[in-house]
Amino acid sequence: MSEHVAVIGAGTIGRSFAWLFARSGYSVRVFDPRDDLAEVVAGLQADVSADAAAHDMAAPEIGSIELAESAEAAVADAIFVQESGPEDPETKPVLFAQLVAAAPPDAVLATSSSTIPASLIAAHLDADAAARVVVGHPFNPPHLMPLVEVVPSPSTSRKAVDRAVEFYRSCGREPVVLGREVRGFVGNRLQNALMKEAISLVQNGVISAPDLDAVMKNSLGLRWSAVGQFEGMHLGGGDAGIRGFMRHIGPSFAEIDELPVDLGEEAMSEIFTQVEEAYGTSPKPESAAARDRIQRAVLDARKHG
Repeated sequence: MSEHVAVIGAGTIGRSFAWLFARSGYSVRVFDPRDDLAEVVAGLQADVSADAAAHDMAAPEIGSIELAESAEAAVADAIFVQESGPEDPETKPVLFAQLVAAAPPDAVLATSSSTIPASLIAAHLDADAAARVVVGHPFNPPHLMPLVEVVPSPSTSRKAVDRAVEFYRSCGREPVVLGREVRGFVGNRLQNALMKEAISLVQNGVISAPDLDAVMKNSLGLRWSAVGQFEGMHLGGGDAGIRGFMRHIGPSFAEIDELPVDLGEEAMSEIFTQVEEAYGTSPKPESAAARDRIQRAVLDARKHG
């Protein structure tokens, strides 16, 4: 019998995690107060089974997804809990107190939060419970994107961190453990810096929004699918590696000035217009499907590269 894991919250992230966990062979129990949970769970189970059949996998190699009547019932015998509820710093600590009371005493309790640190969530828990709370922050959708940022609080035990890393790896993810809590963690801080620079370039008339996307897709985005920031610098520095890169490029990069940026709605209106003219007022399902196909192809190429 497969080990049981719990998913609390059946929004976009929770559904994706439930699919991933079941596809990885776990028995998944999902809770969400939404009225259509039964239909959501049935659809997820059908998708998992169809994906397994498409890849010629035998039924015993996949897990199952079922609904739970309450959060307490979902976590009752779970080895691992992935909470993906609303990003609310007031309700998450209350919810985790409920989960701690109902889950086995050795269950790891992870949150998908992208902004709320484990230390805030576990602030009012006893030491043993706080030691099992950790952030497990994915990139969307987690069943496709490999990264999970594992962010412990000062109270999180090394054992809980190691078990979280082991669990995510068992699902084919690439967990990275952060050395300390920081707002936005790492992925979102990098994304935030690039987002602000992209907006400033458009607002200051340097480039249009769709042309900036073309720059990203045909240069940095393509490179970053193969190597990270520092490895790219190391490769770009010739025989001297990153030291040569910084000697050659560093001084000129240091002279690049910052452009003003305004994230207010009025200042963003021209960017809104450009993006909607280029890609439609609402995101197109076929565009998301194309994105996912390309990302799967990149992941497959990396696997065999």
